[in-house]
Amino acid sequence: MSAQVFPGRYTVENQEGFVVFIIGTRINKWWAVHKWWPVFIAMPPMIKELYTNKDLGCLSMENFFGLRTTLMVQYWKSEEDLMSYARGQEHLKAWKNFNKKVGNNEAVGIYHETYVIKPGQFESIYGNMTEFGLAKAMGMLPIKPRTNSARKRLQQTSPMQHEKTI
Repeated sequence: MSAQVFPGRYTVENQEGFVVFIIGTRINKWWAVHKWWPVFIAMPPMIKELYTNKDLGCLSMENFFGLRTTLMVQYWKSEEDLMSYARGQEHLKAWKNFNKKVGNNEAVGIYHETYVIKPGQFESIYGNMTEFGLAKAMGMLPIKPRTNSARKRLQQTSPMQHEKTI
């Protein structure tokens, strides 16, 4: 079953801001399955927890798999929600297990990046797409004349758009 495609052009408007969290792994040594497999299987319980407990603050996520590297993009309501989850039981259990089983072994690498996005610092467009990324996290709105360019969409999300400079 395929996801519904929304024909036309859409965008996202958000006056609150949000957090983008990118996390993933890289298999550096294929033959060291005993090192990278525990890292690989640690994510599903955390993903399940985030999907079933929306009050934790994770709005949505997308997964991508390459030959050696996995990448997950998550959208969070706030930096506080993300940091609170990082200190939570499920994540701390996975982190402790990673340090015990992998530590500084170079067979598998992990990474994450956190971006705190404020209104006026993002824009988006989706053409003939399913709900994806930020649109899946926050909802899509049809492009209107006032949002038909990247510059206009950036101005729409700016908290100072109605203030005059002296």
